Amino acid sequence: MAEILINSREDLRNEIFRLRGLEQEQGTAIKQRFNGPGALFSTILSLFWTPSDHEADKGDGIFHQDFLGLISRIVLPFTLNKTVFRHSNILVKALVGLVSQKASHYISEDSVSNIWDKAKELFTKFIKKDTKPEIVSYRKIKKD
Repeated sequence: MAEILINSREDLRNEIFRLRGLEQEQGTAIKQRFNGPGALFSTILSLFWTPSDHEADKGDGIFHQDFLGLISRIVLPFTLNKTVFRHSNILVKALVGLVSQKASHYISEDSVSNIWDKAKELFTKFIKKDTKPEIVSYRKIKKD
C-alpha cells in the first residue's frame, strides 16, 4: 500500500472522506454479493469453481483436479497414517496430512498413466526372453 503523508488537518479530513467513500463502495459490493438466494449460491460456488487472483498463481483449486487427484487427497494421508506412521504422535500425523494434501496436487491421471507405462516397459524388458526364433529351412533332401 502506498504511504499517505498527512501533514495538516485538511490532509487528515481528505483522507477520512476518501476512506468513507471507499467503505461505502465496498459495502454496496458486499450487499450485492449476498442480496438474494441466487446471488448467495453463486458466491458460494465461486469459492470452489473459479480460482481467485491469489490462487491463480498457485495452481488449480480443490475441485479443478481430476478424479484420481481428488481421491488421493483422502487416501494418501489415511494410508500413510495407518501404515508407515502408525505409532507416531498427533503432531507427526498432522504434518503428514498437510504434506500429503500438497502432494496430491501432483497426482493426476496423466502422471499415474505415465508411471504405469514406464513400469510396464520395465517389466516387459525383464520378462521378455532373448531367444531368437530358429530359422528353419526346408530343403529338399535327396535320398540316395
